[in-house]
Amino acid sequence: MLLVTIDDAPGGSAGARLASGEILHLGRAAETGTVEAWLPPSVAGILSGGKEGLAVAERLAARHEQMAQAPLSAKRGKGALLPPDTRLLAPIPAPSMILAAGLAYRSHLAEMAGTPTPTHPTAFLKVPSSISAPGATVTLPAQAPDQVDYEGELAIVIGRDCHAVDAATAMDCIAGYTIANDLSARDWVKAVWAAEKPWQARQTWEVNIMGKQLPGFTALGPAIATVERINDPTSLRLITRLNGEVMQDAFVSDMIFPIGEIIAYFSRWYRFRPGDVLLTGTPAGVGVGRKPPIFLRSGDRVDVQIDRIGTLTTHIAR
Repeated sequence: MLLVTIDDAPGGSAGARLASGEILHLGRAAETGTVEAWLPPSVAGILSGGKEGLAVAERLAARHEQMAQAPLSAKRGKGALLPPDTRLLAPIPAPSMILAAGLAYRSHLAEMAGTPTPTHPTAFLKVPSSISAPGATVTLPAQAPDQVDYEGELAIVIGRDCHAVDAATAMDCIAGYTIANDLSARDWVKAVWAAEKPWQARQTWEVNIMGKQLPGFTALGPAIATVERINDPTSLRLITRLNGEVMQDAFVSDMIFPIGEIIAYFSRWYRFRPGDVLLTGTPAGVGVGRKPPIFLRSGDRVDVQIDRIGTLTTHIAR
């Protein structure tokens, strides 16, 4: 199932993209007097219902996949079945936590010459106010407009409480997968590389991480592919295009640490809750790693595509 958040009300409404491309408004399509009517109005609310909540949404979507054209036409008339180009929010518009892994792909370490392979997963927190929707236009920040970079990433969406778990249990905590573009203002990266003392490195790194927190700098979407749709995330292929030109092309299998180990490691400290998002890092091909570097300009379009999930588009403007 592909879960989406429809931009039809503050916070949006839960939907499912059908094989036809049309979007089923789960709340409007639910049969009254059945368990379907229990479904919460948001994707995060459905995830909070655990596997049972997802199962109800899946049955509702499957029923409409098999429905004849006449009743489907009636659903369209009632606004329960929406066109493929319906405007969406991020699948989880306001997660309680966004954790973004770094130094995660072997190919990315190779392009950033001199970066050692980490001995354990590394990550930083991102603020929910940095989220932007699929198809959104992100404005280059006035204080740092000249070195904004793209980072196409697979993102994990958590489906149940997850704290102090092992790697096997961690995989069972995943509700599904979506796409992220972890935009970054790179103006402070040179200062990080030039730091000679620990305190210098610490201060410059803090500023570098703040360059990832700007409005719109966590593009998410367009959908959450639930785990029954993706039984082996390592087989997924990620392609990032800038104005149609391929910039990143890698399989998730190039990640240094397995996904279960990443979740388990960070669950030592963080209590993941349903709807929390974990960005898994980016492969080679980022703008700052190129010679000469390539940074985003007004009018650019970035498309991040991942098998069985879709394509996340972000437009760039002054």
